[in-house]
Amino acid sequence: MNQNVHSIHHVSMKCGEPEMFEKAVAFYTGVLGFNVVRRWADGIFLQSGTACIEIFTNASGIRELGAIRHFALATDRVDELAASIEEAGYEVFIKPKDIVIPSEPVLHARMAFFYGPLGEQVELFKELEDAQTTGQS
Repeated sequence: MNQNVHSIHHVSMKCGEPEMFEKAVAFYTGVLGFNVVRRWADGIFLQSGTACIEIFTNASGIRELGAIRHFALATDRVDELAASIEEAGYEVFIKPKDIVIPSEPVLHARMAFFYGPLGEQVELFKELEDAQTTGQS
């Protein structure tokens, strides 16, 4: 096991408009259930389990994908969260489904993708125990 890095600490996003900042904070706390850990003049730090998100309101808010295509949130409630996200008015552009990643060993998972309030692509992801998939998480 690598002793230098043991996990990803947080994902950081930036926006320039205060209303977009507040919309993002409301989404991650209200819809996904993240808790506010720290808040300062131009930023906030949110946490749910070991997943941390930092949002700043000190940038121009340009939305480009860049090298990072998406980030994934581990959950046992893929279907339920995807429904809540749609109910909150956000686009789930890949509906919940079971997938098989042909890796060694093979990985069975349930997943969905949505666009967050700042245009970020987020995956909801649940590893499944074995090849027995139920279609529900």
